[in-house]
Amino acid sequence: MTKRLLLALVSCSAILIGCSKIDLDTPSYFFTHWNSCEALTALQEYVQDVTNPFSANYIKPDDRIVTFDMDGTFVGELYPTYFEYNLLEYRVLDDPSYKDKAPEDVRETAQEIRDFVRKGTKLPDHFDMKHAQAAATAYAGMTLAEFDAYVKAYAAKPANGFIGMTYGQSFYKPMLEIFKYLEAYGFTYYVVSGSDRFICRALVESIGIEPNRVIGMDVRLRSSSQGTEAGVEYTLDKYEDLIRTDELIIKNLKTNKVLQISQEIGKVPVLSFGNSGGDSAMHNYCLSNSLPSAAFMLIADDPERDHANREKALKLGEQWRQAGYHVISMRDDFKTIYGSSVQKVDFTF
Repeated sequence: MTKRLLLALVSCSAILIGCSKIDLDTPSYFFTHWNSCEALTALQEYVQDVTNPFSANYIKPDDRIVTFDMDGTFVGELYPTYFEYNLLEYRVLDDPSYKDKAPEDVRETAQEIRDFVRKGTKLPDHFDMKHAQAAATAYAGMTLAEFDAYVKAYAAKPANGFIGMTYGQSFYKPMLEIFKYLEAYGFTYYVVSGSDRFICRALVESIGIEPNRVIGMDVRLRSSSQGTEAGVEYTLDKYEDLIRTDELIIKNLKTNKVLQISQEIGKVPVLSFGNSGGDSAMHNYCLSNSLPSAAFMLIADDPERDHANREKALKLGEQWRQAGYHVISMRDDFKTIYGSSVQKVDFTF
């Protein structure tokens, strides 16, 4: 290689590296789906501060832990209710392979979801736990591979209340940009959801989130040939499958989220993103960190592009601000929610 050619290559490399650095520090490099807003500015200022090695607030990469709720935070939940609720309703009341086998209490739970969706009937108190128990029963006996395929098959159906989008495509595009932004600055993020862990894994696989970064509701697993023997007594054969049981371990909401973060991650997050009171404990845990920290709440205040109750959302937004959280407005802060090709329409039943 001639000296002149070598110098030219070095010069080109320097220009490319320089351009990458400039782009990385330019908000538009990441945030093409955002309007200029207070919440995004707060996030960017925080990240620039804590990743600056000359700042008094510098956080080492190993401690840059971020937790994200899933439903309503970066995945749609207003079609017309949570994905896992819709899935259970379908499984118990419509799926020809199961609907005649569902126990009465499971059928009752699914019907309560249907009445809530179609008639506006209020769900019973403590329904989160009732649903979790019913779901554990409804999917018991499925191998993990079978359940993953089942979730993905339902996720491929058109999302109720929208044209141009399946359930599995219902990601908030602006929030996906936050994942990329944080990853570029050395943060490690986890999905911490109240939904079933294996449902979450199936849904987020398409956006590149690894299964070991997902924490959610859990049921006990067994090997396909384990029988009644305890796991400490039984040795798994290499040809066996893992199957779901009907034994609920944990519903991952509120303080349970904090307990699971401590057990599975082992560090207190420095950033936390959510959208409901079920995420407040996780946010408060984050803000208790001795390291600089921040928490963000997304409010569904855009009835034009999503099925939202703006009045309720604005009241929640004020509540979250008083709690010390940054508030993200879907209506004001997002240029798009699901993408320009997606259109909100009336629900069909």
